[in-house]
Amino acid sequence: MAKPEKTNVMRTLDRLKIAYRDYCYVDSGVVSGIDVANVLGQDPAKTFKTLVAVGKSKTNYVFMIPVAEELDLKKAAAAVGEKAMEMLKAKDLLPLTGYVHGGCSPIGMKKPFRTLIHQTAQNFETIMFSAGKIGYQVECSLTDLQKAVKVEPADLIV
Repeated sequence: MAKPEKTNVMRTLDRLKIAYRDYCYVDSGVVSGIDVANVLGQDPAKTFKTLVAVGKSKTNYVFMIPVAEELDLKKAAAAVGEKAMEMLKAKDLLPLTGYVHGGCSPIGMKKPFRTLIHQTAQNFETIMFSAGKIGYQVECSLTDLQKAVKVEPADLIV
């Protein structure tokens, strides 16, 4: 596998003196989160994808859920006090967050959004999530992630 280059997420973690492991799977040809976990030898239950949604109030939210799971939009809406929730359109992701689909990280978005993570993240010593670029992942503890971005645990999956 290729030697990982430093992404903005990694630079942010370095600046905050947060310990992490980085992974690069650029040359592997994998697309799905489950495939990413498998090619990196990680448990899909502790490998999280970062999703952006918009509430009925037009407020944007970030949700982190295990890669093998599906976001429950009703639970997500309830968790943030919205009447309804829908996924952000793919074309709106880059202008809003600075990230492309498949490389979205909760760390380093253009502006801070309320961020929730599925409650099972609390069950793991470390979790893995995108390093902000397709082909790159970082792994750290939930506590350390919470030092970089305010993340609230909640029940979010179907």
